Amino acid sequence: MDGEAGSRIDTSVPHPARRYDYWLGGKDNFAADRESGDAVAAAFPAIRTAAVENRRFLRRAVRYLAAEAGMRQFLDIGTGIPAADNTHEVAQAIAPDARVGYVDNDPIVLAHARALLTGSDAGRTAYLDADLREPEKILAHPDLLAILDFGRPVAVLLVAVLHFIRDDEDPVGLVRRLVDAVPSGSYLVISHATLDFLPPEALARVRDVMTPAQGTFVPRDRAAFARFFDGLDLVAPGIGSVVDWRPDGAPGASPADAAGYGAVARKP
Repeated sequence: MDGEAGSRIDTSVPHPARRYDYWLGGKDNFAADRESGDAVAAAFPAIRTAAVENRRFLRRAVRYLAAEAGMRQFLDIGTGIPAADNTHEVAQAIAPDARVGYVDNDPIVLAHARALLTGSDAGRTAYLDADLREPEKILAHPDLLAILDFGRPVAVLLVAVLHFIRDDEDPVGLVRRLVDAVPSGSYLVISHATLDFLPPEALARVRDVMTPAQGTFVPRDRAAFARFFDGLDLVAPGIGSVVDWRPDGAPGASPADAAGYGAVARKP
């Protein structure tokens, strides 16, 4: 890890990527992440199930894009700490020449990604230390431009990241700027936390734990989620729980336990 990245690590403050790693059973987290993760789990005991189901949605979406939609270029923003079946592993198992650009703003993620998120010469990968809030910086990054050709379709993946963007940071506008930068035939993949599927008693518990101390977290309803796809052609089955998007036959959780919307759409 370089000095600049290391200087940005504050292990006393919970970070979404490290907390997510904790819920998935990983080891790249600190006491503050575990304390925050346990507080969320106390209010919403199914949070670990939700994290797993979100990863399963990612795998199914990437398989669809690589196998059925013929995509060979992927831009995965909000990568998180590497876990099993990362985007390039799923895509390159189908298409060895698939290329993936990963983006995250956590220096610990950066260190792990540079060591682990590697592909073949044909299917190259790159990792950018950048923030979704600065899409133009991402799109102009020389490391990304070295592997992705924005004159050809690109699949933009925003999996479990937009619920960390506040409304006043214009999440819809950020997505639009990314979509505007890719050509016709590109795809957008989004999963997003929601409270829509929770029973009333669970809603109260979850709202109690959504405090600034836990970090920014903005679950959105179906109407707000749908706005991210304005002007795009939704891939069947459209917008729904992550567990219901093209299930692969393996037993899935309930929509209430998964607590997330998922969808894939094509830019006409």
